Amino acid sequence: MTSQGLVGERIKTIRRQRGLSQAQLAHPELSDSYVSLIESGKRTPTPAVLELLAQKLDCSLTYLVNGVTAEQMEELELGLRFAALALENGDLEEARRLYAELLDNNNLAGLPALRQDAQYGYALATEACGNLPEAIAVLESLSRETGEAPAPERRTQIAVALCRCYREFGDFQSAVRVGESSLGPAVSRPQWTDALIELGSTLLLVYLERGDLLRARHFSAELLAAAEQLGSPRSIVAACWNAAIYAQIVGSYEEAKSLVERALAIQSENGDARNLARLRSQYAMLLFQVRPDDPLMVRELAKRALQELKESSAGKMSIARCELNIARTEMALGNAEEALDHARAARELLGDGGSSAVIGDTQIVLGQAYWMRRMDEESLAETESAVRTLDTLPTTRLIAENWQAAAETLARLGRHESSNVAFRRALACAGL
Repeated sequence: MTSQGLVGERIKTIRRQRGLSQAQLAHPELSDSYVSLIESGKRTPTPAVLELLAQKLDCSLTYLVNGVTAEQMEELELGLRFAALALENGDLEEARRLYAELLDNNNLAGLPALRQDAQYGYALATEACGNLPEAIAVLESLSRETGEAPAPERRTQIAVALCRCYREFGDFQSAVRVGESSLGPAVSRPQWTDALIELGSTLLLVYLERGDLLRARHFSAELLAAAEQLGSPRSIVAACWNAAIYAQIVGSYEEAKSLVERALAIQSENGDARNLARLRSQYAMLLFQVRPDDPLMVRELAKRALQELKESSAGKMSIARCELNIARTEMALGNAEEALDHARAARELLGDGGSSAVIGDTQIVLGQAYWMRRMDEESLAETESAVRTLDTLPTTRLIAENWQAAAETLARLGRHESSNVAFRRALACAGL
């Protein structure tokens, strides 16, 4: 039932409780037929009429409009603020619990905007906790809502989160469906906004991960141009960030470095802590490629990003990726035990969930670190698990390095036939 219908139902219920007929409630300011239309949900009363009816029914206007008292409304709004604060501060399980409690509160039923806020927050907290299937289910339900559809800005935010969750889950087809259906074809794009550029940037990453580099190149240019025209810090950060990932994948490291540094500078002044930490983590690994001779500096930058990620609303997969970044720098420094610690921390964060790509990364790094510790059996087990995981992923440049790393570890372990197969897969992924 719409909020209009709920208001009518409340007016009818309270009128009957007061022992009034429609004519008695209406007289002398309104007609009884108008009151009848309001109660049946066929007319939307003006604020002045609602205030008049509240006086006649001897109830609060807040209760008449929302179905809750002013005190109950204040309690719900306070609960939402506490849940959002827990999520922002990185207390992910607590945030999820608080949002779940709100959704179990019957007083939220007649407050569509607050209920949608609680559902959206619950989905974000659930995603951050690593339960992608449940997060997707909640976001899909929100996106299909028709009775009290979310506001346009919220709908775009839902699409961003849903596209991101499908990408992390490895369902690129669904991720593209969500992104492209919200943005529409290039010839008839809606007017760009910050939220739409963030959605486009998420979609760009999907194109990259599924290996559609031609489309990614054109779309990256479109997003950068739209962000420059819009001129807002939020849009420029989103466009530069993901354009940098494209540049990094195709080997344009200096261009990628310039784009990330611009995004970092803007985000440091204007953005939220989570995205700043994620950007810093990406920057660290980019520098690892640009300056492989300075792993100590990269490690310190990645460790700073890790601390910031843990103190923000970043999800477990973002933290796991950063742990793996640090593990790689530790191996470059010859610190096998420290590398193992960070790779194991990544595995613990992922649990039974996480995207196949991140799981594959974790297995590769564990295999390398075990080999450095001369734990050959463990190294072989992890590397062979990585090969099985990589076999499930699309043939793209993004995973070429992992195939190469698997091949090198297998060669060190004396598994030359398996190593040759992995090298051929790396070449195929690189388009060679």
